[in-house]
Amino acid sequence: MAPDATTTLGEAGEFGLISQLVDIFETDEHVLVGPGDDAAVLRIRHGHVVVSTDLMVEGRHFRRDWASAADVGHRAAAQNLSDINAMGGTARHLTIGLAAPADLPVEWALDLARGFAQECASIGATVVGGDLTRADQVVVAVTVLGQCTQAPVLRSGAQPGDVLALTGRQGWAAGGLAVLGRGFRSPRALVEAYRRPEPPYAAGAEAAEAGATSLIDVSDGLLAEAGHIAAASRVAIDVRRDAFEVPEPLHAVGAALGADPMQFILGGGDDHSLLATFPDVASVPSGWQVIGEVRAGEGVTVDGAEYDGPTGWTHF
Repeated sequence: MAPDATTTLGEAGEFGLISQLVDIFETDEHVLVGPGDDAAVLRIRHGHVVVSTDLMVEGRHFRRDWASAADVGHRAAAQNLSDINAMGGTARHLTIGLAAPADLPVEWALDLARGFAQECASIGATVVGGDLTRADQVVVAVTVLGQCTQAPVLRSGAQPGDVLALTGRQGWAAGGLAVLGRGFRSPRALVEAYRRPEPPYAAGAEAAEAGATSLIDVSDGLLAEAGHIAAASRVAIDVRRDAFEVPEPLHAVGAALGADPMQFILGGGDDHSLLATFPDVASVPSGWQVIGEVRAGEGVTVDGAEYDGPTGWTHF
Protein backbone atom coordinates (compact mmCIF):
# COMPACT_ATOMS: atom_id res chain seq x y z
CA MET A 1 0.00 0.00 0.00
CA ALA A 2 1.34 3.41 -0.96
CA PRO A 3 2.03 5.81 1.94
CA ASP A 4 -0.40 8.71 2.35
CA ALA A 5 0.47 12.34 3.09
CA THR A 6 0.77 11.66 6.84
CA THR A 7 3.20 8.73 6.55
CA THR A 8 6.65 9.41 8.05
CA LEU A 9 10.00 8.14 6.85
CA GLY A 10 10.22 5.83 9.83
CA GLU A 11 6.90 4.25 8.91
CA ALA A 12 7.65 3.94 5.18
CA GLY A 13 11.19 2.64 5.63
CA GLU A 14 14.22 3.17 3.42
CA PHE A 15 13.20 0.87 0.60
CA GLY A 16 9.58 1.98 0.66
CA LEU A 17 10.73 5.54 0.01
CA ILE A 18 13.33 4.50 -2.56
CA SER A 19 10.68 2.72 -4.59
CA GLN A 20 8.78 5.99 -4.90
CA LEU A 21 11.86 8.14 -5.53
CA VAL A 22 12.96 6.00 -8.47
CA ASP A 23 9.72 6.87 -10.25
CA ILE A 24 10.44 10.61 -9.90
CA PHE A 25 13.90 10.60 -11.48
CA GLU A 26 14.18 9.94 -15.21
CA THR A 27 17.30 8.69 -17.01
CA ASP A 28 18.77 9.31 -20.47
CA GLU A 29 20.69 7.51 -23.19
CA HIS A 30 24.02 7.99 -21.39
CA VAL A 31 22.86 5.93 -18.39
CA LEU A 32 23.69 2.24 -18.72
CA VAL A 33 22.73 1.43 -15.10
CA GLY A 34 20.62 3.87 -13.09
CA PRO A 35 19.12 3.90 -9.59
CA GLY A 36 18.63 0.54 -7.91
CA ASP A 37 22.06 -1.09 -8.09
CA ASP A 38 25.24 -0.60 -6.03
CA ALA A 39 26.47 2.10 -8.41
CA ALA A 40 25.41 3.85 -11.59
CA VAL A 41 27.17 3.20 -14.88
CA LEU A 42 27.46 6.04 -17.40
CA ARG A 43 28.68 6.29 -20.98
CA ILE A 44 30.96 9.25 -21.77
CA ARG A 45 31.67 9.63 -25.48
CA HIS A 46 34.15 12.50 -25.62
CA GLY A 47 35.54 15.49 -23.72
CA HIS A 48 36.39 15.82 -20.02
CA VAL A 49 34.41 14.53 -17.05
CA VAL A 50 33.94 17.15 -14.31
CA VAL A 51 32.70 16.26 -10.82
CA SER A 52 31.54 18.33 -7.83
CA THR A 53 29.93 17.62 -4.44
CA ASP A 54 27.91 19.90 -2.15
CA LEU A 55 26.11 19.57 1.17
CA MET A 56 23.03 21.38 2.47
CA VAL A 57 22.43 21.14 6.21
CA GLU A 58 19.15 22.15 7.84
CA GLY A 59 19.61 25.20 10.04
CA ARG A 60 22.84 26.08 8.29
CA HIS A 61 21.87 26.29 4.62
CA PHE A 62 18.07 26.22 4.76
CA ARG A 63 15.12 26.34 7.13
CA ARG A 64 11.93 24.40 6.54
CA ASP A 65 9.85 27.36 7.73
CA TRP A 66 11.49 29.61 5.13
CA ALA A 67 11.31 27.33 2.11
CA SER A 68 9.16 24.44 0.96
CA ALA A 69 10.62 20.99 0.32
CA ALA A 70 10.38 21.63 -3.43
CA ASP A 71 12.26 24.93 -2.96
CA VAL A 72 15.04 23.11 -1.09
CA GLY A 73 15.20 20.59 -3.92
CA HIS A 74 15.52 23.33 -6.54
CA ARG A 75 18.25 25.05 -4.51
CA ALA A 76 20.17 21.82 -3.92
CA ALA A 77 20.15 21.02 -7.62
CA ALA A 78 20.93 24.58 -8.73
CA GLN A 79 24.04 24.97 -6.61
CA ASN A 80 25.48 21.74 -7.98
CA LEU A 81 24.53 22.31 -11.61
CA SER A 82 26.11 25.75 -11.31
CA ASP A 83 29.45 24.27 -10.21
CA ILE A 84 29.74 22.43 -13.52
CA ASN A 85 28.62 25.58 -15.34
CA ALA A 86 31.47 27.41 -13.61
CA MET A 87 34.00 25.08 -15.24
CA GLY A 88 32.66 25.86 -18.69
CA GLY A 89 30.87 22.53 -18.78
CA THR A 90 27.37 21.10 -18.81
CA ALA A 91 25.97 18.98 -15.99
CA ARG A 92 24.68 15.56 -17.06
CA HIS A 93 24.07 13.28 -14.08
CA LEU A 94 23.65 13.59 -10.32
CA THR A 95 23.41 11.44 -7.22
CA ILE A 96 21.57 12.67 -4.13
CA GLY A 97 21.85 11.54 -0.54
CA LEU A 98 19.24 12.36 2.10
CA ALA A 99 19.71 12.06 5.85
CA ALA A 100 16.58 12.88 7.87
CA PRO A 101 14.73 12.27 11.14
CA ALA A 102 12.43 9.26 11.18
CA ASP A 103 9.39 11.47 11.84
CA LEU A 104 9.92 13.56 8.69
CA PRO A 105 6.85 13.15 6.45
CA VAL A 106 7.45 11.03 3.37
CA GLU A 107 5.65 13.69 1.33
CA TRP A 108 8.32 16.24 2.30
CA ALA A 109 11.03 13.94 0.94
CA LEU A 110 9.04 13.31 -2.23
CA ASP A 111 8.47 17.06 -2.76
CA LEU A 112 12.21 17.61 -2.28
CA ALA A 113 12.85 15.03 -4.98
CA ARG A 114 10.28 16.58 -7.32
CA GLY A 115 11.84 20.04 -6.98
CA PHE A 116 15.30 18.57 -7.48
CA ALA A 117 14.20 16.65 -10.58
CA GLN A 118 12.47 19.70 -12.06
CA GLU A 119 15.60 21.84 -11.73
CA CYS A 120 17.75 19.12 -13.28
CA ALA A 121 15.29 18.66 -16.12
CA SER A 122 15.54 22.36 -16.98
CA ILE A 123 19.00 21.66 -18.46
CA GLY A 124 18.51 18.02 -19.40
CA ALA A 125 20.40 16.53 -16.43
CA THR A 126 19.20 13.36 -14.70
CA VAL A 127 19.50 11.66 -11.30
CA VAL A 128 21.20 8.26 -11.46
CA GLY A 129 21.33 7.20 -7.80
CA GLY A 130 21.63 8.17 -4.17
CA ASP A 131 21.32 7.03 -0.57
CA LEU A 132 19.08 7.43 2.48
CA THR A 133 19.84 7.29 6.17
CA ARG A 134 18.49 8.44 9.51
CA ALA A 135 19.81 11.60 11.19
CA ASP A 136 18.77 14.19 13.78
CA GLN A 137 18.35 16.87 11.12
CA VAL A 138 17.84 17.02 7.37
CA VAL A 139 21.04 16.88 5.33
CA VAL A 140 21.07 16.82 1.53
CA ALA A 141 24.30 15.65 -0.14
CA VAL A 142 24.65 15.92 -3.91
CA THR A 143 27.33 14.84 -6.35
CA VAL A 144 27.12 16.05 -9.94
CA LEU A 145 28.99 14.82 -13.00
CA GLY A 146 29.27 16.88 -16.14
CA GLN A 147 31.14 17.19 -19.37
CA CYS A 148 33.41 19.79 -20.93
CA THR A 149 33.90 19.49 -24.66
CA GLN A 150 36.85 21.91 -24.43
CA ALA A 151 39.47 22.37 -21.70
CA PRO A 152 37.77 23.29 -18.41
CA VAL A 153 38.13 26.94 -17.37
CA LEU A 154 39.85 27.18 -13.98
CA ARG A 155 40.11 29.90 -11.35
CA SER A 156 43.84 30.18 -11.91
CA GLY A 157 44.09 31.65 -15.42
CA ALA A 158 43.44 35.37 -14.89
CA GLN A 159 46.19 37.71 -16.12
CA PRO A 160 46.94 41.41 -15.49
CA GLY A 161 45.09 43.41 -18.12
CA ASP A 162 42.10 41.07 -18.23
CA VAL A 163 38.63 42.47 -17.61
CA LEU A 164 36.30 41.09 -14.93
CA ALA A 165 32.72 40.37 -16.03
CA LEU A 166 29.51 39.07 -14.46
CA THR A 167 26.35 37.45 -15.79
CA GLY A 168 23.13 36.51 -14.01
CA ARG A 169 21.24 38.07 -11.11
CA GLN A 170 23.43 39.23 -8.26
CA GLY A 171 22.38 40.24 -4.75
CA TRP A 172 18.75 39.15 -5.06
CA ALA A 173 19.08 35.96 -3.00
CA ALA A 174 21.07 37.81 -0.32
CA GLY A 175 18.33 40.43 -0.13
CA GLY A 176 15.74 37.67 0.21
CA LEU A 177 17.71 36.01 3.00
CA ALA A 178 17.98 39.32 4.85
CA VAL A 179 14.20 39.77 4.57
CA LEU A 180 13.47 36.27 5.84
CA GLY A 181 15.92 36.77 8.69
CA ARG A 182 13.86 39.73 9.89
CA GLY A 183 10.64 37.72 9.79
CA PHE A 184 9.21 39.27 6.60
CA ARG A 185 8.14 37.74 3.29
CA SER A 186 8.47 40.74 0.96
CA PRO A 187 9.66 42.01 -1.45
CA ARG A 188 8.40 38.72 -2.83
CA ALA A 189 10.77 38.84 -5.81
CA LEU A 190 13.78 38.70 -3.49
CA VAL A 191 12.32 35.97 -1.28
CA GLU A 192 11.59 33.85 -4.34
CA ALA A 193 15.11 34.52 -5.65
CA TYR A 194 16.48 33.05 -2.41
CA ARG A 195 14.12 30.08 -2.51
CA ARG A 196 14.65 29.27 -6.18
CA PRO A 197 17.77 30.76 -7.78
CA GLU A 198 17.98 31.14 -11.56
CA PRO A 199 21.59 30.43 -12.55
CA PRO A 200 22.62 31.37 -16.11
CA TYR A 201 23.16 27.74 -17.08
CA ALA A 202 24.13 28.38 -20.70
CA ALA A 203 26.71 31.03 -19.87
CA GLY A 204 29.54 28.80 -18.63
CA ALA A 205 30.14 26.99 -21.90
CA GLU A 206 29.57 30.30 -23.71
CA ALA A 207 32.33 31.95 -21.66
CA ALA A 208 34.70 29.06 -22.32
CA GLU A 209 34.11 29.28 -26.06
CA ALA A 210 34.69 33.05 -25.93
CA GLY A 211 38.12 32.56 -24.37
CA ALA A 212 37.48 33.22 -20.66
CA THR A 213 40.77 33.02 -18.76
CA SER A 214 39.12 32.18 -15.41
CA LEU A 215 35.61 31.36 -14.26
CA ILE A 216 33.75 30.84 -10.98
CA ASP A 217 30.15 30.81 -9.78
CA VAL A 218 29.02 33.26 -7.11
CA SER A 219 27.74 30.98 -4.37
CA ASP A 220 29.43 32.52 -1.32
CA GLY A 221 29.64 36.21 -2.29
CA LEU A 222 30.88 38.24 -5.25
CA LEU A 223 33.95 39.71 -3.55
CA ALA A 224 34.74 36.40 -1.90
CA GLU A 225 34.67 34.63 -5.27
CA ALA A 226 36.74 37.39 -6.87
CA GLY A 227 39.19 36.74 -4.04
CA HIS A 228 39.37 33.06 -4.99
CA ILE A 229 40.26 34.01 -8.57
CA ALA A 230 42.83 36.53 -7.36
CA ALA A 231 44.47 34.03 -5.01
CA ALA A 232 44.50 31.15 -7.52
CA SER A 233 45.78 33.36 -10.35
CA ARG A 234 48.18 35.37 -8.16
CA VAL A 235 46.79 38.68 -9.33
CA ALA A 236 44.87 41.65 -7.94
CA ILE A 237 41.27 42.39 -8.87
CA ASP A 238 39.49 45.72 -8.62
CA VAL A 239 35.69 45.90 -8.74
CA ARG A 240 33.87 49.09 -9.75
CA ARG A 241 30.73 50.01 -7.83
CA ASP A 242 29.46 52.21 -10.65
CA ALA A 243 29.29 49.16 -12.93
CA PHE A 244 26.18 47.98 -11.08
CA GLU A 245 22.64 49.21 -11.37
CA VAL A 246 20.91 48.48 -8.06
CA PRO A 247 17.43 47.01 -8.74
CA GLU A 248 14.43 48.58 -7.03
CA PRO A 249 13.72 45.62 -4.68
CA LEU A 250 17.22 45.91 -3.22
CA HIS A 251 16.76 49.65 -2.74
CA ALA A 252 13.54 48.88 -0.84
CA VAL A 253 15.20 46.31 1.42
CA GLY A 254 18.18 48.57 2.04
CA ALA A 255 15.86 51.41 3.09
CA ALA A 256 13.79 49.11 5.32
CA LEU A 257 16.83 47.61 7.04
CA GLY A 258 18.96 50.73 7.12
CA ALA A 259 21.61 49.06 4.98
CA ASP A 260 23.54 49.98 1.84
CA PRO A 261 21.90 47.86 -0.90
CA MET A 262 25.30 47.45 -2.54
CA GLN A 263 26.28 45.15 0.32
CA PHE A 264 23.86 42.54 -1.04
CA ILE A 265 25.45 42.77 -4.48
CA LEU A 266 29.10 42.81 -3.38
CA GLY A 267 28.77 40.37 -0.48
CA GLY A 268 25.80 38.25 -1.47
CA GLY A 269 25.81 34.70 -2.76
CA ASP A 270 23.28 31.97 -3.64
CA ASP A 271 22.14 33.58 -6.92
CA HIS A 272 24.80 31.46 -8.66
CA SER A 273 25.66 34.15 -11.15
CA LEU A 274 28.95 33.62 -13.00
CA LEU A 275 32.10 35.70 -12.59
CA ALA A 276 34.81 35.48 -15.24
CA THR A 277 37.86 37.19 -16.61
CA PHE A 278 38.39 37.79 -20.32
CA PRO A 279 41.44 39.03 -22.24
CA ASP A 280 39.68 42.26 -23.30
CA VAL A 281 36.28 43.91 -23.57
CA ALA A 282 35.85 42.74 -27.15
CA SER A 283 35.94 39.09 -26.06
CA VAL A 284 33.19 39.46 -23.44
CA PRO A 285 30.03 37.67 -24.69
CA SER A 286 26.68 39.42 -24.99
CA GLY A 287 24.76 39.30 -21.72
CA TRP A 288 27.88 39.74 -19.59
CA GLN A 289 28.63 43.00 -17.79
CA VAL A 290 32.19 44.27 -17.28
CA ILE A 291 32.50 45.14 -13.57
CA GLY A 292 36.23 45.50 -13.00
CA GLU A 293 39.75 44.65 -14.06
CA VAL A 294 42.68 42.42 -13.25
CA ARG A 295 45.96 44.00 -12.19
CA ALA A 296 49.37 42.90 -11.01
CA GLY A 297 49.50 42.37 -7.25
CA GLU A 298 47.22 40.53 -4.87
CA GLY A 299 43.84 40.78 -3.18
CA VAL A 300 40.53 42.41 -4.08
CA THR A 301 39.66 46.09 -3.92
CA VAL A 302 36.54 48.11 -4.66
CA ASP A 303 37.12 51.35 -6.55
CA GLY A 304 40.82 50.99 -5.83
CA ALA A 305 40.42 50.80 -2.05
CA GLU A 306 39.96 48.13 0.59
CA TYR A 307 36.30 47.25 1.12
CA ASP A 308 35.11 47.27 4.73
CA GLY A 309 31.70 45.67 4.22
CA PRO A 310 30.72 41.99 4.14
CA THR A 311 32.47 40.08 1.36
CA GLY A 312 30.59 36.80 1.50
CA TRP A 313 29.47 33.67 3.28
CA THR A 314 31.80 31.69 5.53
CA HIS A 315 31.16 27.97 6.14
CA PHE A 316 32.85 27.72 9.55
